[in-house]
Amino acid sequence: MQAKPSPAIRRINIALQGGGSHGAFSWGVLDRLLEDGRIEVDGICGTSAGAINATVLAYGLASGGGEGARRALETLWRQISDAARLSPLQPSWLDRMMGCGNMDLSPAWLMFDHLTRFFSPYQLNPCNLNPLRDVLLAVVDFEVLQNCRSVKLFLCATNVLSGRIRVFTTSEICVQAVLASSCLPFLFQAVEIDNEYYWDGGYMGNPPIYPLIYDTDSSDVLIIRINPIRIPEVPTTARQILDRINTLSFNSSLMREMRAVDFITRLIDKGALDPASYRRMLIHSIDAEAEMAQLGVSSKFNADWGFLREVFALGRERADAWLTANFDALGQRSSIDIADTFL
Repeated sequence: MQAKPSPAIRRINIALQGGGSHGAFSWGVLDRLLEDGRIEVDGICGTSAGAINATVLAYGLASGGGEGARRALETLWRQISDAARLSPLQPSWLDRMMGCGNMDLSPAWLMFDHLTRFFSPYQLNPCNLNPLRDVLLAVVDFEVLQNCRSVKLFLCATNVLSGRIRVFTTSEICVQAVLASSCLPFLFQAVEIDNEYYWDGGYMGNPPIYPLIYDTDSSDVLIIRINPIRIPEVPTTARQILDRINTLSFNSSLMREMRAVDFITRLIDKGALDPASYRRMLIHSIDAEAEMAQLGVSSKFNADWGFLREVFALGRERADAWLTANFDALGQRSSIDIADTFL
């Protein structure tokens, strides 16, 4: 009996956006891609929650291959949820009854939202406690990660004093670098690394694409987006307006880079640039814009296991549909219209 031919393997780069608990969507996408077995990862770039996913993905691949990465990611999110049980930030029974994932009716959330508008983490959290540190150290062996050569990892943080982007590369990535990339300034004190201070990378790159262009071999970049670009209606409440301002801010750097990619691609197509000197990047995207647009900012702090699993399942569903529709585009063409999506 003739053996079945092995499936074609595509080597790609993955870019992971940040967005708190919404990062469970990216977990679902990654889980389905790894399960499929036809995807190999060349480079990973992440910011904030995307940096956490990226770090655990890279470590899992380095230590246990695709299945090891799947197990590591599930362990990560399970431990995040377990740690959050000790937090007063829990959805109220009314929030759970509405079933939307938001915590807008939670007294603890309302108090937290109010306090963080008037007091800094240097006042509210003087000991600078961050439960994520213990979770990361329990899931990731950073020495193994730093010596990984099979996957290139890039994490983005914002330098507080200079306003510049800092991209940490594989050999530089320690628990401090991950915490720096995910340091929301109204929650945690700035993270110090080598006498420099960092906040969340989303302010400067969510995520940055250029490390994947210059420092990897694959021309395919799959962007897993969890911050909606388009929303269905104009925000009218103070909380909705603030949430939209934050989303616009965190999407702005990605949209600028995509404009540059589209511009270079058009020049190559017109023969104005030598393709031997300029790389043609093939851009792909997996998102759930309509669903994410319905989730408010409070849901980004909701680490209830039931909610995380719902967002995870949505990510798996979207990744499955994307594989069916677009796997053959890898290595051949972009599977999205860059101008229509980002310009």
